[in-house]
Amino acid sequence: MLPAICLPAINKLDKFFFGRFMRINLENCKVIVTGGSRGLGRSIVLELAKCGAQVAFTYSNSDQEADKTAQMVQALTQKKAIAMKASATDKMGLIEAVKKLMQEWKSVDVLINNAGVSEFLPLALMEEAEWDRTLDTNLKGVYLTTKAVIQHMIRNRQGHILNIGSLAGARLLAAPIDYCSSKAGVIGFTEALAKEVGRYQIKVNCLAPGILDGGVAKGIPENKYVEFMEQISLHRPGTFDEVARFVAFLVSSKNSYMSGSTIIMDGGL
Repeated sequence: MLPAICLPAINKLDKFFFGRFMRINLENCKVIVTGGSRGLGRSIVLELAKCGAQVAFTYSNSDQEADKTAQMVQALTQKKAIAMKASATDKMGLIEAVKKLMQEWKSVDVLINNAGVSEFLPLALMEEAEWDRTLDTNLKGVYLTTKAVIQHMIRNRQGHILNIGSLAGARLLAAPIDYCSSKAGVIGFTEALAKEVGRYQIKVNCLAPGILDGGVAKGIPENKYVEFMEQISLHRPGTFDEVARFVAFLVSSKNSYMSGSTIIMDGGL
């Protein structure tokens, strides 16, 4: 055991180290988050706002949930979060939303493609329309949103795009085929785009969370969920807040030399 006289010095050292080197500072950083009105998207919006970022987020349906997210940001940080009603599949809506935002912001530093859905049906029972809905939202939505934003990053010769993928797109898992296919596509999109826009100093990465305590995981059958918990090294699901804190690091200046990477965050599955 360390002598008591050493403890104040150790505490001061801890405060210095974690305060100076571990604190994520996103002051003056302008961030767009898709699907930010609830679930993981909401947690990401709140975490980035706490780190000092100016945050705008898209949502597709619930004005009430979007208002709630904006109010939570206001209560937490005294800052305004801009809610933009535009589905990830609405090409013209996204273009208009980003155009209007740029009139106020003039530039954008970070885009986080988070919006996603899944149908939870086996292939034999899946209709073409259901397949299209998942692929359109999870993959084409990443393309449409990125296309609406990327020109502003290219003009400023800097930026960071973080695509929220899934462990289901990177590993062999018993998961819906539409969801797995779309998230595997997000990884390919990430790698190709990183090569394409690297010359403009734009970084593109993908974060692939495992099973979380909400969102898509709610559709996992109980017996499968129990099986997954037994296989995860930490024997628990991740939380939205844990993922959001890691997102803040990934898009910060502390993460300055990573691009084209897919980072798996799964608790050791």
